[in-house]
Amino acid sequence: MRAAVMHAYGDPGVLVAEDVPDPVPTAEMVRVDLHASALNWHDCLVRQGLYGSPLPHVPGADGAGVRHDTGEEVIVAPSLWWGDRPQAPGPRWEILGDHRWGTLAESVLVPADVLLPRPSGWSWEQAAALPLVGMTVYRALVTRGRLRAGENLLVLGAGGGVATMATELAAALGAQVWVTHGSPEKLAHAVAAGARDAGSYREPDWAVTARAASPDGAGFDRMLDSVGSWPQALTTLRPGGRLVVLGAARSNDQLLQARPFYFGQFDLLGTAMGTTAELAAVLRLVEDGGLGPPAIAAAYDLDRASDAHRHLEAGQTIGKVVVRTR
Repeated sequence: MRAAVMHAYGDPGVLVAEDVPDPVPTAEMVRVDLHASALNWHDCLVRQGLYGSPLPHVPGADGAGVRHDTGEEVIVAPSLWWGDRPQAPGPRWEILGDHRWGTLAESVLVPADVLLPRPSGWSWEQAAALPLVGMTVYRALVTRGRLRAGENLLVLGAGGGVATMATELAAALGAQVWVTHGSPEKLAHAVAAGARDAGSYREPDWAVTARAASPDGAGFDRMLDSVGSWPQALTTLRPGGRLVVLGAARSNDQLLQARPFYFGQFDLLGTAMGTTAELAAVLRLVEDGGLGPPAIAAAYDLDRASDAHRHLEAGQTIGKVVVRTR
């Protein structure tokens, strides 16, 4: 089969399409012949060596294709061996593409219990773009954030896969969504998906502007932070609000003042990825017509996987970047 293989860590140029042996199913792992693989920022971190992936390596977490032994059209939930506790993953848990070969290939081996049906009427590219961001955002907003109909949500950043999914998923749940943004183009995309303008996050006082945009200026019920801006993010919340954190692209270190935090009755919630059951809940929203397919920013052939990574890293993406694997 063909795969995008990295023999070293580094920039996108380390990804080279080459012939590798076909994966051989085992008692625990089934083979999926992939049609598409969607990129996530996590894949860039894998390529850079942050997760110590054994080399040579094939990255990629998201995929959609055909189960080799049954012919079923499936999507791959990239959260492997979560364990028995829904509250947090167990010791065997891993993300597909971290330590075992992932989806930037024509075929991949995964446990059968992470496979779910391909959404009816969706293209392979759209189907591949759903799993990681769908399960991650559902867990962040619903399981962890306990977002309900009638509540309001602020999403830090607009245009990327997480922000777009958060906007559409919250709307499907009956919540109202505001977004901060970095460009008029990304704001327009978010507004088209049902969000409202909470100002530019490039401004030093973005949190003040965002809070002023909330209903009656009282602050938001929930705030989704995928970049790491806790001190400012908390000031956008109303008393008793919940800050849900699922990333640290801007900073890994945060300094909070204790008294304003506990007097504000805030919840600070960490979350990462999700379970196959949470992705199944997203699929039910799709089936009910409340959630449409992800927007596709660009699609590349497997031989241009390095260009797909460059596109994602440029930071101007609106929607998902996808690689066609066959």
